[in-house]
Amino acid sequence: MNRNHIELVRLDDRFLMEAINETGESIRMDGGTNIGGSESAMRPMQVLLASMGGCSAIDVVMILKKQRQELRDIKISIDGDREPNVEPSLYKKIHIHFKLFGKIEQDKAATAVNLSMTKYCSVAKTLEATAEISHSFEILP
Repeated sequence: MNRNHIELVRLDDRFLMEAINETGESIRMDGGTNIGGSESAMRPMQVLLASMGGCSAIDVVMILKKQRQELRDIKISIDGDREPNVEPSLYKKIHIHFKLFGKIEQDKAATAVNLSMTKYCSVAKTLEATAEISHSFEILP
């Protein structure tokens, strides 16, 4: 089993938290001002979208490398729509857009993005239980 361990530490008297993994890397999270947070860090549900972006970026970079494509850079934007006025407020629709920079063949890029989103990205596979996930990409010089 591939186990991960996270410790959460409260940093203020409201909702600012720091999550630290087993090797000491950390991220901060906070609540929105609507619940008394200071919005000095990403909210936990935003971290979930960022995690999907990071997971899929790793996949796409690795696949394009194996395909011997000349990827110079990658940028990803993600939009997530949550259910309004319910608790818990789950993501119902998520769209992720990949901007791939470099000399990349269209079909190779499509394969890399599709494989990530439908097979390899563990975060996307987790989220697809409740959300409709769509994706797109563009290749830029």
